Amino acid sequence: MTVTVESKKRPEGSKPNALRRSGLIPANVYGHNGSESISLVVDAKEVERLLKKAAVNKTEIELNIPELQWTGKTVLKEVQVHPAKGTLYHLSFYAGAKR
Repeated sequence: MTVTVESKKRPEGSKPNALRRSGLIPANVYGHNGSESISLVVDAKEVERLLKKAAVNKTEIELNIPELQWTGKTVLKEVQVHPAKGTLYHLSFYAGAKR
């Protein structure tokens, strides 16, 4: 099963807490281009839908970053949740080969 996720490049100088208040979850994708990583933001509602369908390290996720004209297959490596509030905090994706 493949799940598709739309994301945007994280604006320079943006604060993670401000992003979360505006309904965006900070994320990173690793391995899309060798050892480089990209800082992203994903809509919180889309992340909730993703987590209902995907399992960490098991589900293939089609990640689309229109601003960079990059689409690739990734695996959700880590989901960080706030320890007291239980709210989503950060996501980490690992990319395979570029399509």
